[in-house]
Amino acid sequence: MKVLLVEDSPVLQRSLSTGLSKHAITVDQAFDGEEAELYLQSETYDVIILDLMLPKLSGLDVLKRMRHRGNKTFVLILSAKDEIEDRTRGLDLGADDYLIKPFSFDELISRLRALKRRMGNSGPSLDPVMVVEQVSIDTLNRTVSVNDTALELTPTEYRIIELLATRRKQTYSHDQLIDRLYRADQCVTRNAIEAHVSALRRKLRAAGQELIRTRRGFGYYID
Repeated sequence: MKVLLVEDSPVLQRSLSTGLSKHAITVDQAFDGEEAELYLQSETYDVIILDLMLPKLSGLDVLKRMRHRGNKTFVLILSAKDEIEDRTRGLDLGADDYLIKPFSFDELISRLRALKRRMGNSGPSLDPVMVVEQVSIDTLNRTVSVNDTALELTPTEYRIIELLATRRKQTYSHDQLIDRLYRADQCVTRNAIEAHVSALRRKLRAAGQELIRTRRGFGYYID
């Protein structure tokens, strides 16, 4: 499943995108309404998770514009607003579901599963196991195996391969990996990231897999 998460809170963005990736959901992140518009005009999504109170362009305006263009992608609204009129207006503009902050992550996943069922059996899967070539990544149990043989990975090595596999073909720089994998109060160097990637590559190579590639000067990716 591919999701566009439109939310202006960096903390909520990070926690939700990390959690969704563990369910093999690919996440693009937009932090304001205008950025969301750019994504919607160039990418296709299964579900849009849309906050109402956004900078530059409100969530309701984003919803109104996409429906006016004929974009029928499922929309799940997130908002701190619990007034009935706000919910009603969002649904009247074409939203498919509404979740009020604060909410439990399990409830969000349940709502996404419900939207998945509405897509039909031919839609994308919420299977927690990702398979890339002969490498299986179990995002529920946080394990990696090659041809059913488990690899002994450190927590950081696992998070790196999970992130790169979830966002296949996207290149992550050292700084982007640090931002996605560590808390803001943790001090991590580029050399540390290079060491983790190098160790991960050695373990994959020993199992006969050359999975992680380097785009020189830009970062790492999985094809």
